[in-house]
This record gives sequence, structure tokens and C-alpha cells, in this order.
Amino acid sequence: MLRFRSLGSGSSGNATVVEVRGALHVTRLLVDCGLGLKQLDLRLARAGLQPGDLDAVFVTHEHGDHIGCARQLALRQRLPVWMSHGTYEGIGSPDFDGLLNLACDGVPITVGELCATPFSVPHDTREPLQLRCSDGATSLGILTDLGHATAHVLEQLAACQALLLECNHDVDLLSGSVYPPFLKRRVGGQLGHLSNAQAAQIVRDLQHPGLVTVVAAHLSRQNNQPALARAALAAALGWSSTDIGVADQALGTDWITA
Repeated sequence: MLRFRSLGSGSSGNATVVEVRGALHVTRLLVDCGLGLKQLDLRLARAGLQPGDLDAVFVTHEHGDHIGCARQLALRQRLPVWMSHGTYEGIGSPDFDGLLNLACDGVPITVGELCATPFSVPHDTREPLQLRCSDGATSLGILTDLGHATAHVLEQLAACQALLLECNHDVDLLSGSVYPPFLKRRVGGQLGHLSNAQAAQIVRDLQHPGLVTVVAAHLSRQNNQPALARAALAAALGWSSTDIGVADQALGTDWITA
């Protein structure tokens, strides 16, 4: 069984626990660690976990709201960490005391009962990767922090049963926001972040009978609203808005079974 829980999602910090319960073992992968160490411990406790319950960490890219305390956590708990070579260079190539593993596009990572396959995405960092996680029967696609969906991205997420999907901004809210012009261009650009409309097109492209769980993530506090994200995704899927989950910046989500 595969389930997941966002510990928080947005520009102030991102972290998601992906858990696979096998016949003999429970495996937990922390995807991104964009919180302070104390805050991460508190949010893990809220999820019924301790840091020692984690088996590994995967970092998608070097922006602070994703890398956060990853190195501190890894060294404290002696956890293996995966990230791309570009991300490692982007954080200054620090010493991980033998815990660092380099991830590459399309090369699966096995952690206990969980198989995680990284894939490259267009974002304004050195070598960003997002992730498809599977227990062998069910797959979760994690897709945040990208400016647009390439054919490669859609191919990697085909036939997923669950999606944690960026809905960063509403185009009209971003256009009318107090953001300076350069930041509006960056957020809305091809290497920035997904709008509600772009996310809606992605779920439309990926929809199949087995897709049963969609959670909107990485919503901008200034340039989006949960109701707008829900409405866009629900309309694209032909679902009710109440069928769409939203990962909150402070509260994340409850545990969700994929």
C-alpha cells in the first residue's frame, strides 16, 4: 500500500512523506526538506512520525524552500540523500559524509519497498528533477516547480493513480499582483511555475480510469486561492471540487492513500 502526506507546500517550504507498507517492512521517503529542522520535527510528529522513521531523502532542486534542512537532517539521522549533480553543485557541493547519492533522469532509485523514478523538468535551476513513486502496483506522481509540462514530463506520469500537482498561480491574480514585473515574468515564464490553467491541462492529458487522487500543491498565497485551483482541476477532470485536495503551506495534508 502506498500513501503520502504533505507536511507543507508553498514558497515558505515544501516537504512530502511517501510511505509504502510492504509485507515485511514500511518504507518512508521524504521528498524535499524545505523547512527548518525544528519545524520539520514538529510536522513529522503531527503526522505520527519521528525523524528516525524516515529511510531516505530526495531533494528535487536547490531552491531554499526545497533544500531547507536536508543536510542537517541527513547528518543527524544518518539518512541517505538523493539529488542531481546539478542540484548538489547548486548548494555549493557540501560534505554529506558519505550519505550523498546522485540521481539522474530516468534512473530508478530503490529504497526498501519503494521505487522512485526521477525525471527532468523545465525550471530555473541547474538540474531539477521531479519524481514518480511506486510500490509496484500503485504510482504517485509528484510534480511541482516547473514552468510547463514537456512531452517527457507527461510520459513519466502516464497511468499514475495519484498526483501531487503544482497549481502555483491564477494568471489574472498574478497579473494584478504587487509583484514587480521581472518576478511576474519569472513566475509565469517557461521555466517558472505552473498556473491553474496549465495544471488543468496536465490532468486533462493524464486522465485515465485509474486516476483517483489529485492534490493541488505549491499554491501562492498572494496569487492563488484554493477554491480557484480546485475549480480548475475539477473542471478539467469532470469531478466535483470537493474531490480535489489542496496541500496547505502550514498544515500540508492528512495522510492520503493513493
